[in-house]
Amino acid sequence: MRFAIVSAVVLVLCLTAGVIGAETWHLEKGQDWKAVSDKGSDKYLLAVSEIKQLVNTGRASAAEKAFKQLKKDFPEVAAPELDSFMKGELLFARGKFVKAIRSYDRFLKKYPKSEFYQAALDREFAIGTAFLAGQKKTVLGIFRIKGYDEGEKIMDRISDRAGDAPIGERAALAVANSYEKRKKFNEAYLKWSEISSRWPTGETGKNSLLGMARCKHAAYRGPRYDASSLVSAKSYYENFRERHPEEAKRLDVDAKLVQINEQLAYKQFEIGRYYKRTGSEQAANFYYQMVKDNWPESTAAKMIKSQ
Repeated sequence: MRFAIVSAVVLVLCLTAGVIGAETWHLEKGQDWKAVSDKGSDKYLLAVSEIKQLVNTGRASAAEKAFKQLKKDFPEVAAPELDSFMKGELLFARGKFVKAIRSYDRFLKKYPKSEFYQAALDREFAIGTAFLAGQKKTVLGIFRIKGYDEGEKIMDRISDRAGDAPIGERAALAVANSYEKRKKFNEAYLKWSEISSRWPTGETGKNSLLGMARCKHAAYRGPRYDASSLVSAKSYYENFRERHPEEAKRLDVDAKLVQINEQLAYKQFEIGRYYKRTGSEQAANFYYQMVKDNWPESTAAKMIKSQ
């Protein structure tokens, strides 16, 4: 699988190589901006564009050759920082995503103030997204397995590095959605809970509250199992309805609450029926009465009346 650049920020050389006036600028090792000669500007921009296209299309050998030629033609742009970033890019172009991640991680650790820092994070996000979508990785040089765990680790590292920046938030959301898509509802709930704590307001806060409700509800396995997840789901849905009434109406949260109440009632009904089968009439009546008191309009309450 090959990936396009995640955003315009991710230039292959990522030098913020804009044209200022009639000159192309680059970053010196000492972090001072120096101008590439007017005579070479068009040639320089063309070379940068070519390398970018070669990496995007997975032509790593050609990209490496073009990069070496760029440094030869414009020695003023050469720097260890750029070489380090380019190692990751070439590995990425070859589809060696695990090795590329390691290379980007080394770069991010060594050059935290680099102009290429955001570009490397964006690239890691692209690789993490691929693994969360089912991209396979090689294990022990032989086996190919889906890299979900690798994707989760990548996104967690991005969130840690980026803090509350948008890419950190997107990385956390990607993990939560991946868990939910794979029906790992308990893990998804924990991730949504973490997101809710870090970004409690705005669209993300709203979606995380809904995600917690949805995952707790989906985690319920039926009347033969513990119903605590139903109780939690009901609480989250009611909280969501109170905070976002219009959105709750659009999503028909009331219907979800009716369904949860039906499930809670049936759970208690089944407990009562168990006691009745075992001859414990008093215990059975206790649970039947609980159903009639708490969920009088439920299907379970009607079933009790018809007995």
